Amino acid sequence: MDIWLIIIVVIVSVFILAFVIDRVVIAHKRRISTGREDLIGKSVVVKKVLNPEGTVFLEGEIWLARIDSGIAEPGEYVIIRRSDGLKLYVSKINKEGGN
Repeated sequence: MDIWLIIIVVIVSVFILAFVIDRVVIAHKRRISTGREDLIGKSVVVKKVLNPEGTVFLEGEIWLARIDSGIAEPGEYVIIRRSDGLKLYVSKINKEGGN
């Protein structure tokens, strides 16, 4: 056998193996972003007045929501604090730019 062919095959195999290992490590470190825990902290728009219960619009779906204090009018944005089943518990967004 030709020694150069063996060297080239080994080098190509090492590069392919290094690429695959790199992709596996990146995929393993990536945070899973699904389920209820992904909803926490998202900003959603009010569809039906929250006084204290109403509805909000989230990613193409209408959810039942309950605001912790005050009233939120349709078109206002609120932050999701937690969820319980199909109900979201939300808070108003501060006007000063913070949550």
